[in-house]
Amino acid sequence: MFTVYNNGSVQFRSSSDNLYNLRNVDKSAESRHKPDDEIYHSINSNTDKNKKQKYNKESISSYKKIANMDTNQVIYHVTDVMTKDCITVNENSTLNDAYAILKEKNISQLPIVTHANKIVNIINKKTILNLLMEDFDNGKLILNKKLNDINLEDFITTDPISDIRRVAQVMIKNKTDAIPVVNKDDFLVGIVSKTDIIMAVSHIPDLQLWA
Repeated sequence: MFTVYNNGSVQFRSSSDNLYNLRNVDKSAESRHKPDDEIYHSINSNTDKNKKQKYNKESISSYKKIANMDTNQVIYHVTDVMTKDCITVNENSTLNDAYAILKEKNISQLPIVTHANKIVNIINKKTILNLLMEDFDNGKLILNKKLNDINLEDFITTDPISDIRRVAQVMIKNKTDAIPVVNKDDFLVGIVSKTDIIMAVSHIPDLQLWA
């Protein structure tokens, strides 16, 4: 199951197949510019991974038949490979704070959350630099804006029991490096990245993404 949010509000929730029918999904993944970190600097100077869970055998068997998978093949869910203790930024932090975390932690995506850890949005360096380029003369003002005052584009999340194969497909089609993982109440429980999936493939012998 995948969900599309806009600044913390649910816009769409359905399977990956229906997700592709959304007009705005692919558009939101594209960048308007290709800036680098030099723009930012010039303005600013002035768990327990891979652990299998036990699920209902009949439900899993039914899913495999629908997905045309070998019924003897093990299904791996997002919760088996995701990073549970993921780095986040509070919605009341500034754009400058978010950039500093992304740079210091050397991560590509940073979930934005409330004090209660409810998902609000996700941000990366490319988005920040694009915002700066849209109004270069007021760069410092933009960097001091709070994240919850910035109108960011829609973003996609997944739930902990989504099949890794489906998540990998959504990542590729939407050109994203990571997807936040949320529970049914929209609270952030982890993040799954391309690196997490590659690590899973290399360490779990019976995991086949092309099945």
